[in-house]
Amino acid sequence: MAEELLNTNTPEVVEHKKDKRHMGLTASRTISNTVIYFILVIMTVVWLVPFIFLVLQSFRVESTGMVGYIIPEQWGFNNYVNLFTNTKFPKWFMNTFIIALATAALQTIIVLCMSYTLSRLRFGGRKFLMNFMLVLGMFPGMLTMIILYRVLADLHMTQQNSIPGLILVYAASSGMGYYVSKGFFDTLPKSLDEAARVDGANRAQVLLKVILPLSKPIVIYTLLTAFMGPWGDFAFASYIAFNNSNGMNVAVGLNSLISTPASIGKNYTMFCAGGVVVAIPITVLFLFLQKYYVEGVTGGAVKG
Repeated sequence: MAEELLNTNTPEVVEHKKDKRHMGLTASRTISNTVIYFILVIMTVVWLVPFIFLVLQSFRVESTGMVGYIIPEQWGFNNYVNLFTNTKFPKWFMNTFIIALATAALQTIIVLCMSYTLSRLRFGGRKFLMNFMLVLGMFPGMLTMIILYRVLADLHMTQQNSIPGLILVYAASSGMGYYVSKGFFDTLPKSLDEAARVDGANRAQVLLKVILPLSKPIVIYTLLTAFMGPWGDFAFASYIAFNNSNGMNVAVGLNSLISTPASIGKNYTMFCAGGVVVAIPITVLFLFLQKYYVEGVTGGAVKG
């Protein structure tokens, strides 16, 4: 019996057991990776199918309404030409671009300043302010739509003048979105601030000349998220524009093309063409800046 126990612990037997364990782990890892990749492929197909359908329908010229097939029988750019010549799409697109660009600039400045302040400074009421903004951010923005409309109407910032009104609303509460940026600033050593302060720099100079050059990912992340919000907003923008085409953004304007059954039969393919054009700027931005976007998200999630 003792000899059998000794034989089971020989180097050859131990090495054989290690090989079997390694093979089992490899097989288990291969199966799990296969299942994960399969799920990801299915999710990718589900995500891409609507966009592919939109692109295909935008090139269909044999009919302008909804049809029961996906592949067009006749291809052409008629829908894109009609979109830019027979509608106010250029006006809607420019409105949206102005709103998104101004909002991105203002929100980025406000969010970064708020995040740096909460990350570096210690003052009375700091914890209360952070908790208060956290709780306040849990309430949906829809609750404030009526009062915001009344305020903007009194300031003559609705309908054809909705652009400055929307910029004001989008930028007003942006300071409450400090969470990710503050987490990123928390990862930067405070010794950098202290060294700059010793050299005579004030807080603004520390932020602009020391912290921001090291914070390119979070700056780009903040710009992208601030730009995307107004670009795709429909509910509040339609409420403020109030059926005035000169004050509409692209989401509201494109929806007006298919607001009735008759208009759906007439403008459906043109609506699809508009959806493709609207998606191009965001797609291009993400293709060129996705590296910094991911770094900003992961860096800001380290600390809270």
